[in-house]
Amino acid sequence: MKLRVAFSLAALGVLCFPAAAQDKPKEKPDWVDAMRKVHAKFAGEKRTFAQFGDSITVTMAFWTPMLYEKPKNMDEAAAKDYELVKEHLHEKCFREWKGAKFGSEGGMTIRWAHENVDRWLDELKPEVALVMFGTNDLGQLEVDEYRQKTREVVEKCLDRGTVVILSTIPPRHGHDKKATQFADAVRQVARELKVPLCDYMAECLKRRPDDWDGTLAKFKDREGYDVLTLVAGDGVHPSNPKEFRSDFSAEGLGTSGYTLRNYVVLRSYAEVLREVIQAKP
Repeated sequence: MKLRVAFSLAALGVLCFPAAAQDKPKEKPDWVDAMRKVHAKFAGEKRTFAQFGDSITVTMAFWTPMLYEKPKNMDEAAAKDYELVKEHLHEKCFREWKGAKFGSEGGMTIRWAHENVDRWLDELKPEVALVMFGTNDLGQLEVDEYRQKTREVVEKCLDRGTVVILSTIPPRHGHDKKATQFADAVRQVARELKVPLCDYMAECLKRRPDDWDGTLAKFKDREGYDVLTLVAGDGVHPSNPKEFRSDFSAEGLGTSGYTLRNYVVLRSYAEVLREVIQAKP
């Protein structure tokens, strides 16, 4: 079944990064005041950014490439965000904070995060944490449990003074309806707890509403992660075709799933830095 975007991205508060109108000041996101209050009680290690998730997060294809090379074909806004993040973020949070000890491991669900997030927060004391679980959960949890445990994981972070960026999962082959329900649950939690939302699923569907799925026959000339669309040939993970790695052009963002994820997380994290972490009282 083909999945189309049937909702207004703006109405969901999605970080879509349109060009700002010249004659209209940018409105402050509705999560800013709440996250400033959270950050005011932060007593952990500054300049740190944890990434809690499953195999889509633990892989070195996510986040780590920006430590070694500046993405190509960035527009002015993305370039400013990249420079801000590279200047601010502790280097270890690009590469070293990977693996179960740091809150990311293949095959895991939000249940695992719910059981272990207190320990991660005790050990890492992160200033900001990105949370994205759900791909493995699709076959194991119903949406109510997923929503509740996601909420509780976020609340544990906020209670420690860690600012949270919640992320939706990418679309998944064979799970169109349930993946959308899970994404809606994340949007609901983000809205109700007033935390930033990185809507990765919406960004995928905006660029490839009909052919994001690498299992489609039209992509059979290439295999695995090398398919020329946003979800790999396994129908699960983001794609990572060689010629579009770290290419922030419109074509790159519409073809490489990991490049798109790095882009949307970069933009989201940079907005948190400007609006919360580095904002003057």
